[in-house]
Amino acid sequence: MENVSRDVIAPDGANPLGRLSLEQLRRRTSMKWRTYPADVLPLWVAEMDVPLAEPVAEAITDAVRHGDTGYPAGTAYAEALAEFALKRWAWDGLAVERTAIVPDVMLGVVEMLKLVSAPGDPVIVNSPVYPPFYQFVGNLDRPVVEAPLGPDLRIDFAVLEDVFRRTAQGAARPVYLLCSPHNPTGTVHTAAELTRIAHLAREHGVRVVVDEIHAPIVAAGASFVPFLSVPGAENGLSLMSASKAWNLAGLKAALAIAGPEAAADLARIPEEVSHGPSHLGVIAHTAALRDGGDWLDALLSGLDDNRRLLAALLAEHLPSIGYTPAQGTFLAWLDCRKLGLGDDPAKAFLQRGRVALSSGTTFGTGGEGFVRLNLAASQEVLTEAVRRMGSVVT
Repeated sequence: MENVSRDVIAPDGANPLGRLSLEQLRRRTSMKWRTYPADVLPLWVAEMDVPLAEPVAEAITDAVRHGDTGYPAGTAYAEALAEFALKRWAWDGLAVERTAIVPDVMLGVVEMLKLVSAPGDPVIVNSPVYPPFYQFVGNLDRPVVEAPLGPDLRIDFAVLEDVFRRTAQGAARPVYLLCSPHNPTGTVHTAAELTRIAHLAREHGVRVVVDEIHAPIVAAGASFVPFLSVPGAENGLSLMSASKAWNLAGLKAALAIAGPEAAADLARIPEEVSHGPSHLGVIAHTAALRDGGDWLDALLSGLDDNRRLLAALLAEHLPSIGYTPAQGTFLAWLDCRKLGLGDDPAKAFLQRGRVALSSGTTFGTGGEGFVRLNLAASQEVLTEAVRRMGSVVT
């Protein structure tokens, strides 16, 4: 890696969240850093302000050095994920032969929905939820049906069962699109909750497709449970990726994983889907899962520190905001309804505070008056952002 600038990689063990200055970050040309003017602090889209993990940078540069820039092939990515799942989640049920490489998690979701439903079939989501769930599903000509989360931001099973019952009537083939861990709330579903979901879905004839892109990112004391590991989930379909945990969104590659009873469904995935992932993406994701564990642990520790810092900063500058540090993801879901900024407080924070946050209104029912804040930044940036937000309401 002698030709790679040291400010784009982070060694194992060093907190990657504190290594890059604002000047360095503003050289980036990605969506996070080019959507807003330079005087705006961007804490919105789910990109992290981190340098690459050293094993990932090494794998990419080695591939480029050797001209290894062709089409993806083989099962190394799936094998690396299976090893990671066994080590991190004690899950030995990820069978390589029941996986398929897809371009990314959301396009993988689209392909899974095509396999197990038809136009007009309802897709159930737990609002507030990741906005592309609405956009991508709507473009598939499948109506989105909301089963809102409870006041504790966990699944309301009375509501979910009622929605399952109603959507399962008639000849429709309903699908439950589960977000685990949940975006934007950061809720990490328990084994008991996931088992109950699996049993309810079977009872009502609902297929489950689960977006588990944030799976590696859990706070200290929390445990991620793969949906396909729980009893009753054998006909489920999952999408996983190293994208969020190692900041690889621009290196396209994800894996679709089928439970034992869904293997035949996954086998019907069109051949052309495998042409979407990037070969360099597969190389990067494989390296992250196989060799990036120490880097990930340093990141997780840094995120725990940032959750505590955010709580302290809000108590000082915006005590009326409701915030409970999340168990998972690098996102914070902030209840701003007491601030008097209307249904979309993100507008005020942007226009008057020069801080870009994700508007809660885009996350569906239950998002009004909320904002989503990206915690994956340096403590200096996080401190300045909350200070600016506080100035909006003083």
